[in-house]
Amino acid sequence: MSARRATHAGSWYTDAGSELSRQLDRWLGAAELSHGPARAIIAPHAGYTYCGACSAFAYRQISPVVVKRIFILGPSHHVRLRGCALSVAKKYRTPLYDLKIDTQINAELEKTGQFSWMDMKTDEDEHSIEMHLPYIAKVMEDYKDQFTIVPILVGSLNPEQEAQYGSLLSSYFMDPTNLFVISSDFCHWGQRFSYTYYDRSCGQIHKSIEKLDKQGMDLIETLSPTAFTEYLRKYNNTICGRHPIGVMLGAVKALQDQGYDKMSFKFLQYAQSSQCQDMEDSSVSYASGSLVFEM
Repeated sequence: MSARRATHAGSWYTDAGSELSRQLDRWLGAAELSHGPARAIIAPHAGYTYCGACSAFAYRQISPVVVKRIFILGPSHHVRLRGCALSVAKKYRTPLYDLKIDTQINAELEKTGQFSWMDMKTDEDEHSIEMHLPYIAKVMEDYKDQFTIVPILVGSLNPEQEAQYGSLLSSYFMDPTNLFVISSDFCHWGQRFSYTYYDRSCGQIHKSIEKLDKQGMDLIETLSPTAFTEYLRKYNNTICGRHPIGVMLGAVKALQDQGYDKMSFKFLQYAQSSQCQDMEDSSVSYASGSLVFEM
């Protein structure tokens, strides 16, 4: 039984199950249910001290009683990947309990010829998927034997590929028992990220970053893939999950093209790891939101 270890437990978040459970409960308790039940969420993948509280606003929108399968789309940080890749693991360990991979869906996706497989080292090195697992385990804890996960590592896709993968996954989006977790941080600002865009009319640097992020968030809320792509071309904002977000927008567009348009996306929380005051500072931004299908 090949299990992916929780390689970032003990550093990016606590490896003590009971402590982790209490932390997640506290953060979820402080977030309100205002845009659910979520069919997809966008949430960050940084260390929990930075983004744990922000992530809760996305996870709070999930209705665990409905969900049977969770697709997790995370960007690839360490390997160059031209398409999307599936996991060879059979389960993913977390400090709470193990999550079972949906091998049947993996087989369906493999049949499309559009997915490669990531080896265990790539899987264990990557944090963009793992950072969602404790939250998934927590939210789903009353149904722990009744759901599976489908981790998908998303490479550097062009807009056409985002549309293609979105279209390919759109039938899964239509199923109310499926949930999609879209893993992304927002602006990585500072010299260490080689990104220092600053609109001085905003005053403080952190205000400029917030305005830039919120422009992108507003465009995601319109659910227009072309508008989001144009925004990225114009500002080059360092949104690391731009491709997973692009795939989600591609799926929505495919469903709209089929005549289904009762979908709404709302961002519910925004945060920054620190408030940049001068050009030597750096920060990472986080945003949490939820996609709802009105029946």
